[in-house]
Amino acid sequence: MREGGVLTLEMQALVPIHEHNEMGFNIILAAERLQSDSSYYQQSVNAYGRAPDSYVITRALASFQRTLISGSSRYDESQLNASELRGEALFYGDALACYQCHGGFLFTNQAIENNGLYQNYEDSGRYMLTFLDNDIGKFKVPTLRNIAFTGPYMHDGSLETLDAVVEHYARGGENHPNKSEYIRGFSLTDSEKNDLINFLKSLSDTYFLNNEEFVP
Repeated sequence: MREGGVLTLEMQALVPIHEHNEMGFNIILAAERLQSDSSYYQQSVNAYGRAPDSYVITRALASFQRTLISGSSRYDESQLNASELRGEALFYGDALACYQCHGGFLFTNQAIENNGLYQNYEDSGRYMLTFLDNDIGKFKVPTLRNIAFTGPYMHDGSLETLDAVVEHYARGGENHPNKSEYIRGFSLTDSEKNDLINFLKSLSDTYFLNNEEFVP
């Protein structure tokens, strides 16, 4: 989850099932429903040697989620145009240092950071787990893959566009004591900002997004 409180996909599967604002259900009752379906029942026996129960549900969902790998964007295929290449140079340059938090294949350092979104956080983030003041306003750093399709942005969806996101980081964020050292602010021309956003859009993997195997 966004504050890092759930450590595995198997554990995460329980959250939307029980969460009132999502399914508002119970995994035991969900298992009973699946057991009444002969197709699900037989597939569960074939795969796990047991009827569909809470163990099967959590393991099957996690196993499927681990097949959701996006790695065929134009960036991955080295098909960037001139604007996107300029944006890539900005992204990996020390002036912006985007790569410090959004590096690697997944474009995330897997850390939990405060990105200076607010001076006072209504949602205190990781603090809710640790009750440590230096965890206030800290949330998991998300991947940038397919970022053009995952707005609105930030942990609370408060920024509607990539343009607004870039502007936030250009300003250097709010002065919060837990703000990441990498949120320092920077200056971009309109052309450079356009190049940076074009690079971010190049991380879109249309093959992955349109893969019929992932459509229910």
